[in-house]
Amino acid sequence: MGAAHILSSAAPAAVRNVASEAADGASGAAHVAGAQGTLDLRCRAVDIEGMRRTVVDTVAQTPPLRMIRAFALADGGALVHLHNVSGGVLGGDDLRVHVAVSADARAQVTTTGATRVYRHRPGLPDAGQQTTFSVGAGGLLEYLPDPLIPYAGARYRQATRFDLAGDGGLFAWDVVTPGREASGEHFAYAALALESVVTVDGVPVAWEKIALSPADTTLAAPAALGGYRSFATLLMCRGCQAPATWMALEKTLAALADESTVTGEVVWGASTLAADGVVVR
Repeated sequence: MGAAHILSSAAPAAVRNVASEAADGASGAAHVAGAQGTLDLRCRAVDIEGMRRTVVDTVAQTPPLRMIRAFALADGGALVHLHNVSGGVLGGDDLRVHVAVSADARAQVTTTGATRVYRHRPGLPDAGQQTTFSVGAGGLLEYLPDPLIPYAGARYRQATRFDLAGDGGLFAWDVVTPGREASGEHFAYAALALESVVTVDGVPVAWEKIALSPADTTLAAPAALGGYRSFATLLMCRGCQAPATWMALEKTLAALADESTVTGEVVWGASTLAADGVVVR
């Protein structure tokens, strides 16, 4: 389906102590090997002193995932920080996050730092994280995670799903870097498998899969990253909007892209989805 990336050339059981993995750039956080971390949150709208506010309930929470307390926003929404107490994702980790934004609730969900994926260890499954969001009618989700940084030798799979109901809204981005650039690592990871899906009332409007294996793929090829190092995807979706609304937004963004694209440094564009949204790359 129509899509657009911003491409840039810039930039308890057995416990494993990440400090012993200094070669991976870890910073001393303790972590359960092959952790099965879960985080389940519910954001619901309530009336407090005549104003609509969003309250966040923690339904389930197991290490290494946790939520930093929610902060109230001026528009009545809630700012939620997702946190991995280990400081990164290790081989064998299977992390599951679910956030439900109820009807008329507003949530801005971000992370406390970049998602660092450490070097894969032989004998362990690939590290992975599955994140699902549901947004009720009249609700709004802004999902603004920090960038993904895959370390040398990392193997990581990520699946993100957004299910919108009625006129539920979504503003979400995903940023992927080539690795620890400050340490001279550029595409030194072993494999990345990234998938994102958006549905509106059960109908898919965006579905994207990206698989990158630098050792097996010429990432500089035009069909891959074309010489750019970082890439990002921005999704803007809301059900029950007139198609002309999205076409007008696409036109506006295309004009901005023409003005700001600098070949060899940053290139981006925008296109409408099959329905109910626009994607920028």
